[in-house]
Amino acid sequence: MQSILLSLVFLAPGLARAQTGVTQPISEDCGPSVVCINRYGNVLPYHFFRNLTTMDAPTTFGDTTVANGTKLNDIKSAAFIVYNKEKGLEALGPNPSYEYVFAVNEAVHEAPVYVASQNKLYLSQLAPPTGYLPQLVVDLNQDPPTLSEFLSDPPVYAPNGGTFHNGKIIWGASGGNNSIGGSEQRVGLRTLDPETNKTVSLVNNYFGYYFNTVDDLAVHPKTGDIWFTDPQYSWFNSLTDTPPQLPAASYRYNTSSGAVVVVDDSIGQPNGIAFTPDGSIVYISDTVAVSAPVDPMYGHPGSTFNTTQRRTIYAFDVSQDGAHAYNKRPIYLAPGFVPDGLKVAANGYIVTGCGYGVDVIDPSGELLFTIQTNYTVQNFAWTGPELKTLWLMGNGGISKVEWDLAGQELK
Repeated sequence: MQSILLSLVFLAPGLARAQTGVTQPISEDCGPSVVCINRYGNVLPYHFFRNLTTMDAPTTFGDTTVANGTKLNDIKSAAFIVYNKEKGLEALGPNPSYEYVFAVNEAVHEAPVYVASQNKLYLSQLAPPTGYLPQLVVDLNQDPPTLSEFLSDPPVYAPNGGTFHNGKIIWGASGGNNSIGGSEQRVGLRTLDPETNKTVSLVNNYFGYYFNTVDDLAVHPKTGDIWFTDPQYSWFNSLTDTPPQLPAASYRYNTSSGAVVVVDDSIGQPNGIAFTPDGSIVYISDTVAVSAPVDPMYGHPGSTFNTTQRRTIYAFDVSQDGAHAYNKRPIYLAPGFVPDGLKVAANGYIVTGCGYGVDVIDPSGELLFTIQTNYTVQNFAWTGPELKTLWLMGNGGISKVEWDLAGQELK
């Protein structure tokens, strides 16, 4: 009898349907084009729904509808969505701004490298054959900045990741073909001297095997060794004329001995890679949510997005000698698309290109804020005397952000 009475109480009109703990308000104005989300919008009013991301249409939190169809228009239209007011607003500073600067083609735009001595930003365009050459440069000495093409000598086929070290641009060449610029090139590491425009190959094979892609790379701040990721995207996207010969993995290139050593092979499609300023932690993103069959019978299949697969940033501790990565743990599951370009700010915050924007995460894995764009961001680079201007690039656009979050100085 007691259980029946309790059931009747909880089924009383209104009680069974009452919703508690709803975030009110979900969002509020925090400045020009800055919207703050209260408590991460953790309790939304029913009925809420967000469409799944696809390869052609990544969705954002602002695409969620709530209360039977109400659109979150203020969130959708903001340049900056702040989830953690204390940390997020401090990093943005008092006058953050976002500007869409150049309209470019729908090709992938990658490998941005800032050369401070020239005040120029070099980047790649992975357009369909034979458009992998030339690459692009943004001249920041001009007002407004100008965008032009350039061709190195010899040309670098499809740079997909890059950094600056010891006066040289280091690029991960992701393309492999026997007739690029009149010669054969294979996936590997290349340097470009921005003063002479000359390029030199550092490594183009693993004991005779072709690498798959060389997607992204980073230099360990103490040892100078180059760590790079090698997923299988080049085969999927027709950047190589041979199918994968190696498993997807991440490697360390010992610049002294020339040895190439695997540091991890547990990630489905390793993509972005970045070190903390002291080199004690390396972050590697797994973008296996974007993948395809590797069987040559399928040819170059392109890629599809599977929302139930991993789109995760992992942290690894780095051994004191800078040679090994261990203690792998997930720290961030990207809520929109896959975490592509990956870098660490001077203060240790993690920054990643993720669908229609850039996510900024603290070392504990909390999303602090998102920069929203109208195109898929593949990568980005800090520029300027204080490294507080961030240039973003991807499918169809190049834009810039002014904020107070400084990048690491690359030497």
